[in-house]
Amino acid sequence: MSTASLSDPDSPAITSAQGVARGIMRLFARNDIWCVSEVPLKNGRRADLMGVDAKGLIVIVEIKVARGDLLGDAKWPDYLDFCDRFFWGVPPALDRSPLESDAYWPEKCGVIVGDGYDAEIVRHAPLDPLAAARRKAQVERLARIAMRRHTALLDPHCGDPASAG
Repeated sequence: MSTASLSDPDSPAITSAQGVARGIMRLFARNDIWCVSEVPLKNGRRADLMGVDAKGLIVIVEIKVARGDLLGDAKWPDYLDFCDRFFWGVPPALDRSPLESDAYWPEKCGVIVGDGYDAEIVRHAPLDPLAAARRKAQVERLARIAMRRHTALLDPHCGDPASAG
């Protein structure tokens, strides 16, 4: 996801996955959950949004903006080993009825509807706690990813051997 489109409310991306992510990040920020987008996981998957709440619990959001993409995703259960709560993030116009079927484990997965301006939890995700050691490792890994990205925003050449003097 490019952060450039997230800052422009007139961008067409606001109706896309970037827009859904932006709305969810705003909802989460109001609830003291801080996220990073596009987080690579140890199993080779990439979480669309991964965050940590004030209690240190990990939340993952898988964003789907097209019915075909939602129906074709058979790998989403691979995220569950990396979070305490899992949500689907969808735009308001997407038909959410598949998320009510057993194939999408509604008893384990929450649903958030969002757009480029805000989001709302329409089904809460139940807590399915990670082992403490795994959570600690995930939070530390997520913190390092966030710090690396923040540093790169402040100094794009930081860590570049060619810029060392």
